[in-house]
Amino acid sequence: MTRPRIGFGAFISPLHPHGENPTLQMWRDLELVEWLDALGLDEAWVGEHHSGGWGTIGSPEVFLAAAAERTRHIRLGTGVTSLPYHHPFHVASRIVQLDHQTRGRVMLGVGAGSAPGDAHMLGIAPSEQRRMTTESLEAVLELLAGQEPVSRRTDWFTLRDARLQHRPYRPEGIEVAISSAASPHSMQLAGRHGLSPLSFASPRPGGTAPDLARQWQYAEEAAAAAGRTVRREDWRLVVNVYVGSSREAAMEELREGAAAWMRGYFGDIVGLPVDALGIEPGREIEALVESGAAIVGSPDEVADGIEQLHKSSGGFGKLLVTGADWASRENAKRSFERLARFVVPRFNGSLEGFEASREWVVENRAEFVTQAIGAFQKAFTDSGVAAPSIALPGSASSGGSS
Repeated sequence: MTRPRIGFGAFISPLHPHGENPTLQMWRDLELVEWLDALGLDEAWVGEHHSGGWGTIGSPEVFLAAAAERTRHIRLGTGVTSLPYHHPFHVASRIVQLDHQTRGRVMLGVGAGSAPGDAHMLGIAPSEQRRMTTESLEAVLELLAGQEPVSRRTDWFTLRDARLQHRPYRPEGIEVAISSAASPHSMQLAGRHGLSPLSFASPRPGGTAPDLARQWQYAEEAAAAAGRTVRREDWRLVVNVYVGSSREAAMEELREGAAAWMRGYFGDIVGLPVDALGIEPGREIEALVESGAAIVGSPDEVADGIEQLHKSSGGFGKLLVTGADWASRENAKRSFERLARFVVPRFNGSLEGFEASREWVVENRAEFVTQAIGAFQKAFTDSGVAAPSIALPGSASSGGSS
Protein backbone atom coordinates (compact mmCIF):
# COMPACT_ATOMS: atom_id res chain seq x y z
CA MET A 1 0.00 0.00 0.00
CA THR A 2 1.47 3.31 -1.11
CA ARG A 3 1.11 6.08 1.46
CA PRO A 4 1.92 9.79 1.11
CA ARG A 5 5.44 10.98 1.95
CA ILE A 6 5.39 12.72 5.34
CA GLY A 7 8.14 13.82 7.73
CA PHE A 8 7.68 13.57 11.51
CA GLY A 9 8.66 15.57 14.54
CA ALA A 10 7.37 16.90 17.85
CA PHE A 11 5.84 20.17 19.01
CA ILE A 12 6.75 20.60 22.68
CA SER A 13 4.93 23.68 24.01
CA PRO A 14 5.60 22.40 26.69
CA LEU A 15 2.50 22.11 28.87
CA HIS A 16 3.14 20.49 32.25
CA PRO A 17 0.56 20.09 35.03
CA HIS A 18 1.04 21.67 38.43
CA GLY A 19 2.60 19.85 41.33
CA GLU A 20 5.86 18.69 39.78
CA ASN A 21 9.35 20.09 40.18
CA PRO A 22 9.61 22.59 37.28
CA THR A 23 13.37 22.15 37.04
CA LEU A 24 12.98 18.41 36.54
CA GLN A 25 10.21 19.05 34.00
CA MET A 26 12.64 21.11 31.95
CA TRP A 27 15.33 18.42 32.12
CA ARG A 28 12.74 15.84 31.12
CA ASP A 29 11.94 17.94 28.05
CA LEU A 30 15.63 17.99 27.17
CA GLU A 31 15.76 14.23 27.61
CA LEU A 32 12.76 13.86 25.28
CA VAL A 33 14.43 15.88 22.51
CA GLU A 34 17.51 13.71 22.92
CA TRP A 35 15.32 10.60 22.61
CA LEU A 36 13.65 11.95 19.45
CA ASP A 37 17.08 12.51 17.92
CA ALA A 38 18.08 8.92 18.76
CA LEU A 39 14.87 7.67 17.14
CA GLY A 40 15.64 9.56 13.93
CA LEU A 41 12.70 11.96 13.95
CA ASP A 42 13.16 15.00 11.75
CA GLU A 43 12.58 17.95 14.07
CA ALA A 44 11.52 19.28 17.47
CA TRP A 45 9.87 22.63 18.16
CA VAL A 46 9.81 24.28 21.60
CA GLY A 47 7.53 27.14 22.63
CA GLU A 48 7.61 30.33 24.68
CA HIS A 49 5.30 30.97 27.66
CA HIS A 50 5.54 33.32 30.62
CA SER A 51 2.34 32.84 32.66
CA GLY A 52 -0.34 30.38 33.67
CA GLY A 53 1.88 27.82 35.34
CA TRP A 54 1.69 25.13 32.63
CA GLY A 55 4.07 26.56 30.05
CA THR A 56 7.49 26.33 31.68
CA ILE A 57 9.96 27.59 29.05
CA GLY A 58 10.36 31.35 28.71
CA SER A 59 13.22 31.28 26.19
CA PRO A 60 13.09 28.56 23.54
CA GLU A 61 16.43 29.76 22.16
CA VAL A 62 18.23 29.07 25.45
CA PHE A 63 16.53 25.67 25.70
CA LEU A 64 17.42 24.75 22.11
CA ALA A 65 21.05 25.75 22.63
CA ALA A 66 21.23 23.13 25.38
CA ALA A 67 19.30 20.60 23.29
CA ALA A 68 21.69 21.11 20.39
CA GLU A 69 24.61 20.00 22.57
CA ARG A 70 22.76 16.75 23.39
CA THR A 71 21.74 15.89 19.82
CA ARG A 72 23.38 15.23 16.47
CA HIS A 73 20.87 15.27 13.63
CA ILE A 74 17.43 16.53 14.63
CA ARG A 75 16.44 20.01 13.46
CA LEU A 76 15.38 22.41 16.22
CA GLY A 77 12.79 25.17 15.99
CA THR A 78 11.31 27.87 18.17
CA GLY A 79 7.68 26.89 18.41
CA VAL A 80 7.05 29.72 18.57
CA THR A 81 8.84 32.96 19.34
CA SER A 82 6.07 35.48 20.13
CA LEU A 83 7.09 38.44 17.98
CA PRO A 84 5.20 41.22 19.82
CA TYR A 85 7.14 40.40 23.00
CA HIS A 86 10.58 41.16 21.51
CA HIS A 87 12.45 43.79 19.55
CA PRO A 88 12.84 42.31 16.04
CA PHE A 89 16.60 42.91 16.03
CA HIS A 90 16.99 40.64 19.05
CA VAL A 91 14.79 37.96 17.44
CA ALA A 92 16.96 37.94 14.32
CA SER A 93 20.26 38.22 16.17
CA ARG A 94 19.53 35.38 18.59
CA ILE A 95 18.31 32.95 15.93
CA VAL A 96 21.24 33.56 13.58
CA GLN A 97 23.69 32.99 16.43
CA LEU A 98 21.88 29.74 17.28
CA ASP A 99 22.00 28.87 13.59
CA HIS A 100 25.80 28.95 13.75
CA GLN A 101 25.99 27.15 17.09
CA THR A 102 23.95 24.28 15.60
CA ARG A 103 25.68 24.36 12.20
CA GLY A 104 22.43 25.10 10.40
CA ARG A 105 20.00 22.90 12.32
CA VAL A 106 17.68 25.63 13.63
CA MET A 107 14.37 26.96 12.35
CA LEU A 108 12.62 30.14 13.42
CA GLY A 109 8.97 29.64 14.27
CA VAL A 110 7.07 32.86 14.94
CA GLY A 111 3.61 33.85 16.06
CA ALA A 112 1.56 36.52 17.76
CA GLY A 113 1.53 34.91 21.22
CA SER A 114 -1.35 32.88 22.59
CA ALA A 115 -1.35 33.43 26.37
CA PRO A 116 -3.34 36.52 27.42
CA GLY A 117 -1.39 36.78 30.67
CA ASP A 118 1.88 37.13 28.78
CA ALA A 119 0.63 40.04 26.70
CA HIS A 120 -0.96 41.71 29.74
CA MET A 121 2.30 41.67 31.71
CA LEU A 122 4.07 43.32 28.79
CA GLY A 123 1.37 45.96 28.37
CA ILE A 124 0.30 44.66 24.94
CA ALA A 125 -3.35 44.89 23.93
CA PRO A 126 -4.60 41.64 22.35
CA SER A 127 -6.15 43.68 19.54
CA GLU A 128 -2.66 44.91 18.58
CA GLN A 129 -0.83 41.58 18.53
CA ARG A 130 -1.50 40.64 14.89
CA ARG A 131 -0.46 44.09 13.66
CA MET A 132 2.72 43.96 15.73
CA THR A 133 3.45 40.47 14.44
CA THR A 134 3.21 41.66 10.85
CA GLU A 135 5.49 44.64 11.49
CA SER A 136 8.08 42.61 13.36
CA LEU A 137 8.05 39.76 10.84
CA GLU A 138 8.83 42.10 7.95
CA ALA A 139 11.77 43.56 9.88
CA VAL A 140 13.10 40.15 10.94
CA LEU A 141 12.99 38.84 7.38
CA GLU A 142 14.87 41.88 6.10
CA LEU A 143 17.52 41.49 8.78
CA LEU A 144 17.99 37.80 8.03
CA ALA A 145 18.27 38.53 4.31
CA GLY A 146 21.13 40.91 5.12
CA GLN A 147 21.07 42.64 1.74
CA GLU A 148 20.81 46.23 2.97
CA PRO A 149 20.83 48.04 6.32
CA VAL A 150 17.32 48.11 7.77
CA SER A 151 15.67 51.31 8.98
CA ARG A 152 12.10 51.14 10.31
CA ARG A 153 10.09 53.08 12.85
CA THR A 154 6.85 51.96 14.44
CA ASP A 155 5.05 52.92 17.65
CA TRP A 156 6.83 50.10 19.49
CA PHE A 157 10.27 49.58 17.90
CA THR A 158 12.88 51.48 15.91
CA LEU A 159 15.62 50.19 13.63
CA ARG A 160 18.26 52.61 12.40
CA ASP A 161 20.79 51.36 9.81
CA ALA A 162 20.50 47.95 11.46
CA ARG A 163 22.35 44.93 10.16
CA LEU A 164 23.44 41.59 11.57
CA GLN A 165 27.14 40.80 11.75
CA HIS A 166 26.45 37.10 11.26
CA ARG A 167 24.79 35.83 8.11
CA PRO A 168 22.80 32.58 8.24
CA TYR A 169 25.02 29.51 8.36
CA ARG A 170 23.70 27.99 5.13
CA PRO A 171 23.45 29.84 1.79
CA GLU A 172 19.70 29.13 1.60
CA GLY A 173 19.22 30.90 4.92
CA ILE A 174 17.11 29.98 7.95
CA GLU A 175 13.71 28.42 7.45
CA VAL A 176 11.00 30.63 8.94
CA ALA A 177 7.63 29.15 9.93
CA ILE A 178 4.55 30.94 11.20
CA SER A 179 1.94 29.39 13.48
CA SER A 180 -1.72 29.34 12.52
CA ALA A 181 -4.86 28.31 14.38
CA ALA A 182 -8.19 29.26 12.80
CA SER A 183 -8.03 32.82 11.44
CA PRO A 184 -6.70 33.55 7.93
CA HIS A 185 -4.08 36.04 9.17
CA SER A 186 -1.06 33.78 9.65
CA MET A 187 -1.71 31.69 6.55
CA GLN A 188 -1.93 34.89 4.54
CA LEU A 189 1.38 36.07 5.99
CA ALA A 190 2.90 32.71 5.08
CA GLY A 191 1.77 33.13 1.50
CA ARG A 192 2.77 36.78 1.25
CA HIS A 193 6.33 36.12 2.44
CA GLY A 194 6.80 32.55 1.20
CA LEU A 195 7.06 31.11 4.73
CA SER A 196 6.36 27.62 6.04
CA PRO A 197 2.89 27.41 7.64
CA LEU A 198 2.65 25.61 10.98
CA SER A 199 -1.01 24.80 11.65
CA PHE A 200 -2.73 23.42 14.73
CA ALA A 201 -4.96 20.70 13.35
CA SER A 202 -6.60 19.59 16.62
CA PRO A 203 -9.73 21.47 17.77
CA ARG A 204 -9.89 22.83 21.29
CA PRO A 205 -12.21 20.96 23.67
CA GLY A 206 -15.75 21.61 22.57
CA GLY A 207 -14.63 23.30 19.36
CA THR A 208 -14.84 22.22 15.75
CA ALA A 209 -11.89 21.00 13.75
CA PRO A 210 -10.27 23.73 11.65
CA ASP A 211 -11.00 23.68 7.93
CA LEU A 212 -7.49 22.82 6.88
CA ALA A 213 -8.27 22.74 3.17
CA ARG A 214 -9.55 26.32 3.39
CA GLN A 215 -6.58 27.35 5.51
CA TRP A 216 -4.24 26.26 2.74
CA GLN A 217 -6.25 28.25 0.22
CA TYR A 218 -5.61 31.41 2.25
CA ALA A 219 -1.88 30.82 1.88
CA GLU A 220 -2.10 30.06 -1.84
CA GLU A 221 -4.24 33.11 -2.55
CA ALA A 222 -1.91 35.44 -0.67
CA ALA A 223 1.13 33.92 -2.35
CA ALA A 224 -0.37 34.38 -5.80
CA ALA A 225 -1.20 38.03 -5.04
CA ALA A 226 2.41 38.62 -3.92
CA GLY A 227 3.96 36.77 -6.84
CA ARG A 228 5.26 33.99 -4.58
CA THR A 229 4.60 30.30 -4.17
CA VAL A 230 3.97 28.08 -1.16
CA ARG A 231 4.62 24.35 -1.13
CA ARG A 232 2.58 21.74 0.66
CA GLU A 233 5.74 19.87 1.61
CA ASP A 234 6.65 22.88 3.79
CA TRP A 235 3.28 22.78 5.59
CA ARG A 236 3.40 21.32 9.11
CA LEU A 237 0.37 20.14 11.05
CA VAL A 238 0.47 19.93 14.84
CA VAL A 239 -1.63 17.01 16.13
CA ASN A 240 -2.14 15.05 19.35
CA VAL A 241 -0.89 11.54 18.50
CA TYR A 242 -0.30 8.53 20.75
CA VAL A 243 0.75 5.06 19.64
CA GLY A 244 -0.03 2.19 22.01
CA SER A 245 0.20 -1.58 21.76
CA SER A 246 -3.56 -1.46 21.12
CA ARG A 247 -6.29 1.15 21.08
CA GLU A 248 -7.65 -0.05 24.42
CA ALA A 249 -4.23 0.05 26.12
CA ALA A 250 -3.49 3.49 24.66
CA MET A 251 -6.76 4.96 25.93
CA GLU A 252 -6.10 3.73 29.45
CA GLU A 253 -2.54 5.07 29.43
CA LEU A 254 -3.85 8.52 28.47
CA ARG A 255 -6.98 8.66 30.63
CA GLU A 256 -5.64 10.49 33.68
CA GLY A 257 -3.37 12.89 31.80
CA ALA A 258 -5.99 13.85 29.21
CA ALA A 259 -8.48 14.64 31.97
CA ALA A 260 -5.94 16.85 33.75
CA TRP A 261 -5.08 18.61 30.48
CA MET A 262 -8.70 19.23 29.50
CA ARG A 263 -10.01 20.34 32.88
CA GLY A 264 -6.85 21.67 34.52
CA TYR A 265 -5.47 23.60 31.56
CA PHE A 266 -8.32 24.40 29.19
CA GLY A 267 -10.88 24.61 32.00
CA ASP A 268 -9.05 26.26 34.89
CA ILE A 269 -6.36 28.24 33.04
CA VAL A 270 -7.78 29.04 29.58
CA GLY A 271 -11.32 29.35 30.94
CA LEU A 272 -13.19 27.18 28.47
CA PRO A 273 -16.52 25.85 29.83
CA VAL A 274 -15.37 22.22 29.88
CA ASP A 275 -17.94 21.15 32.47
CA ALA A 276 -20.73 22.50 30.27
CA LEU A 277 -19.75 20.25 27.36
CA GLY A 278 -21.48 17.26 28.90
CA ILE A 279 -18.32 15.13 28.95
CA GLU A 280 -18.50 12.44 31.61
CA PRO A 281 -15.58 12.77 34.06
CA GLY A 282 -13.05 10.06 33.34
CA ARG A 283 -14.01 9.85 29.66
CA GLU A 284 -12.18 12.94 28.45
CA ILE A 285 -9.86 10.94 26.23
CA GLU A 286 -12.83 9.35 24.44
CA ALA A 287 -14.25 12.83 23.79
CA LEU A 288 -10.91 14.05 22.44
CA VAL A 289 -10.55 11.09 20.06
CA GLU A 290 -14.17 11.26 18.88
CA SER A 291 -13.91 15.00 18.17
CA GLY A 292 -10.78 14.52 16.07
CA ALA A 293 -8.56 16.27 18.62
CA ALA A 294 -6.34 13.20 18.93
CA ILE A 295 -5.20 10.23 16.87
CA VAL A 296 -4.84 7.30 19.28
CA GLY A 297 -4.46 3.57 18.78
CA SER A 298 -2.23 0.78 17.57
CA PRO A 299 0.44 1.53 14.94
CA ASP A 300 -1.97 0.45 12.18
CA GLU A 301 -4.79 2.63 13.52
CA VAL A 302 -2.52 5.65 13.93
CA ALA A 303 -1.11 5.24 10.42
CA ASP A 304 -4.66 5.09 9.03
CA GLY A 305 -5.61 8.21 11.02
CA ILE A 306 -2.61 10.14 9.72
CA GLU A 307 -3.39 9.11 6.16
CA GLN A 308 -6.99 10.28 6.60
CA LEU A 309 -5.77 13.64 7.93
CA HIS A 310 -3.47 13.96 4.93
CA LYS A 311 -6.40 13.29 2.61
CA SER A 312 -8.87 15.64 4.31
CA SER A 313 -6.34 18.51 4.43
CA GLY A 314 -5.37 18.11 0.80
CA GLY A 315 -1.81 17.17 1.75
CA PHE A 316 0.93 18.40 4.06
CA GLY A 317 4.66 17.82 4.43
CA LYS A 318 5.29 17.13 8.12
CA LEU A 319 3.30 15.98 11.13
CA LEU A 320 4.35 17.31 14.53
CA VAL A 321 3.20 15.30 17.52
CA THR A 322 2.05 17.46 20.41
CA GLY A 323 3.91 16.99 23.68
CA ALA A 324 1.19 17.55 26.28
CA ASP A 325 2.04 15.25 29.20
CA TRP A 326 -1.03 13.08 28.66
CA ALA A 327 1.01 9.95 29.34
CA SER A 328 3.68 9.09 31.87
CA ARG A 329 7.30 9.79 30.97
CA GLU A 330 7.94 6.13 30.20
CA ASN A 331 4.78 5.67 28.12
CA ALA A 332 5.36 8.91 26.20
CA LYS A 333 8.84 7.75 25.20
CA ARG A 334 7.43 4.33 24.30
CA SER A 335 4.78 5.94 22.10
CA PHE A 336 7.42 7.92 20.19
CA GLU A 337 9.44 4.73 19.81
CA ARG A 338 6.45 2.90 18.34
CA LEU A 339 5.85 5.87 16.06
CA ALA A 340 9.45 5.78 14.82
CA ARG A 341 9.57 1.99 14.45
CA PHE A 342 6.17 1.15 13.01
CA VAL A 343 4.46 4.32 11.68
CA VAL A 344 7.16 6.61 10.27
CA PRO A 345 8.58 3.94 7.89
CA ARG A 346 5.19 3.70 6.19
CA PHE A 347 5.40 7.36 5.21
CA ASN A 348 9.09 8.03 4.51
CA GLY A 349 9.71 5.34 1.89
CA SER A 350 12.28 3.44 3.95
CA LEU A 351 10.34 0.16 3.65
CA GLU A 352 9.86 0.28 -0.11
CA GLY A 353 13.12 -1.46 -1.00
CA PHE A 354 12.56 -4.14 1.62
CA GLU A 355 8.98 -4.76 0.51
CA ALA A 356 10.04 -4.97 -3.14
CA SER A 357 12.86 -7.38 -2.26
CA ARG A 358 10.56 -9.55 -0.16
CA GLU A 359 7.98 -9.79 -2.94
CA TRP A 360 10.70 -10.61 -5.49
CA VAL A 361 12.13 -13.41 -3.37
CA VAL A 362 8.67 -14.86 -2.67
CA GLU A 363 7.78 -14.81 -6.37
CA ASN A 364 11.02 -16.59 -7.29
CA ARG A 365 11.58 -18.78 -4.26
CA ALA A 366 10.79 -22.08 -6.04
CA GLU A 367 13.51 -21.40 -8.60
CA PHE A 368 15.97 -20.17 -5.94
CA VAL A 369 15.41 -23.23 -3.74
CA THR A 370 15.74 -25.60 -6.71
CA GLN A 371 19.04 -24.00 -7.69
CA ALA A 372 20.33 -24.11 -4.12
CA ILE A 373 19.46 -27.82 -3.75
CA GLY A 374 21.07 -28.59 -7.10
CA ALA A 375 24.27 -26.82 -6.05
CA PHE A 376 24.25 -28.69 -2.73
CA GLN A 377 23.83 -32.08 -4.44
CA LYS A 378 26.50 -31.24 -7.02
CA ALA A 379 28.98 -30.61 -4.22
CA PHE A 380 28.50 -34.23 -3.09
CA THR A 381 28.73 -35.61 -6.66
CA ASP A 382 31.90 -33.63 -7.38
CA SER A 383 33.40 -35.15 -4.25
CA GLY A 384 32.56 -38.71 -5.39
CA VAL A 385 29.90 -39.16 -2.73
CA ALA A 386 26.30 -40.07 -3.40
CA ALA A 387 24.18 -36.98 -3.07
CA PRO A 388 21.33 -37.14 -0.53
CA SER A 389 17.78 -36.91 -1.79
CA ILE A 390 16.12 -33.69 -0.76
CA ALA A 391 12.39 -33.14 -1.20
CA LEU A 392 11.11 -29.66 -1.79
CA PRO A 393 8.44 -28.47 0.63
CA GLY A 394 5.01 -29.24 -0.78
CA SER A 395 6.25 -31.98 -3.14
CA ALA A 396 4.62 -35.42 -3.30
CA SER A 397 7.66 -37.17 -1.76
CA SER A 398 7.51 -34.90 1.27
CA GLY A 399 3.90 -35.75 1.95
CA GLY A 400 2.47 -32.56 0.46
CA SER A 401 0.36 -32.08 -2.62
CA SER A 402 2.09 -31.78 -5.96
